[in-house]
Amino acid sequence: MGCPVAFDITRLATRVLNRTPNGIDRIDSAFARRFLGAPAPDHFAMMMTLQGPRVIAAAGAADIVNGIFAHWGEDEAPDADESYRRIVKWISGDANTFEGAERVARGRTGQAAGVIRWLGHHGFPLGKSPAAALPKGARYLNVSQFPLWIPSYFRWLKQRPDVRGVFFIHDLLPIEAPEYFRKAEYERHMRRLANLAEFGAAAIVTTEVVKETLQRHLAPLGRADMQILVAPIPASPIFSGRAAKPEPQFGAPYFVACGTIEPRKNHLLLLHVWRELARRDGAGAPKLVLIGARGWENENVVDLLERCRAIRPHVIEASGLSTPSLKALLEGARALLMPSFAEGFGLPIAEALACGTPVIASDIAAFRESGGGCVTLVSPIDGEKWLETIRAFAVPQSPERATAEARAKRFEAPNWDGYFATVEAFLASL
Repeated sequence: MGCPVAFDITRLATRVLNRTPNGIDRIDSAFARRFLGAPAPDHFAMMMTLQGPRVIAAAGAADIVNGIFAHWGEDEAPDADESYRRIVKWISGDANTFEGAERVARGRTGQAAGVIRWLGHHGFPLGKSPAAALPKGARYLNVSQFPLWIPSYFRWLKQRPDVRGVFFIHDLLPIEAPEYFRKAEYERHMRRLANLAEFGAAAIVTTEVVKETLQRHLAPLGRADMQILVAPIPASPIFSGRAAKPEPQFGAPYFVACGTIEPRKNHLLLLHVWRELARRDGAGAPKLVLIGARGWENENVVDLLERCRAIRPHVIEASGLSTPSLKALLEGARALLMPSFAEGFGLPIAEALACGTPVIASDIAAFRESGGGCVTLVSPIDGEKWLETIRAFAVPQSPERATAEARAKRFEAPNWDGYFATVEAFLASL
């Protein structure tokens, strides 16, 4: 039997300011569409307001959830995506005239108009206090970790011990590997853990790796007893759906790397590999499509992208792509490249495997688990091995790629119906 669920949309409501979703956004959006996409009598929406946490009207919440989905262009066909068309043209042989790699960064318009329209229709989200408004035995569900570092937002849970707080913890990387993050993130994540220990009844994670790390950090906080569900996240159904028309025929072999340009993603290795590929293979070198926004502490990567003439004909940087466009590029790629130093899960791997696209990824614990034995693993510090593997996959009728593609197509991808059945059973069991 199910239970009432109050889903927190605070972070999701702010994402109208973003061109496209990142990994946490995709997960947050999938949960929101499940619990709030259409009004249901036992589903409630919560968000931070000027008055503190409030339960807001179901119709207003559904409008936010579905409006964000549309704003991100999740239903936009690749042919309607200008950024996608430019990338395809570039892969097919159009050289750029820049000093460094070409950059495609499309913005989204209408953010302010969308907010004004919502306020005009629904008014300011005053709502009701969750301590007073939520039914007995409800579950408060926070998938975004936002704003888990602020204890005052969650103190209402102390007034309602019958309401069980459940938090999705994506990883412990700001604590385990702080050198890859802004300095403030370590202390912020420590506060998240402290508040999880104080206010949380249970947690959801994507891998056993994250579960084991979380348990290790919760034990000194007196919460070794916390129930933790391990449930790998499925890729969006967009990635597993087959195209209605044949895939576009690209003019050159290319690879895709997907993720925010930040230190732990190890883009620097890829760019050095591509500079060496250009030196060895000249015009015959494969192309690299870097998909993701620029993040933090990435000066060396940006210098190469903007000023390295050797990679100019071979590397393109793109952000603002619709999800169907990302899928189309993955389907045509020789492989997805994920050379990360550290990850909690690696959603692009699930997305690529759902497309049947081979994956070359770092030999790290999270990828060994989430890849299910279906990815090609290479040490993130072995540049020469990455170069050799990429060259082998780029060759027409490559036996190495054929083997990897066969493994990718054997990947048993979880589906969202099964995933949410597991999550909802876990919530009901608490």
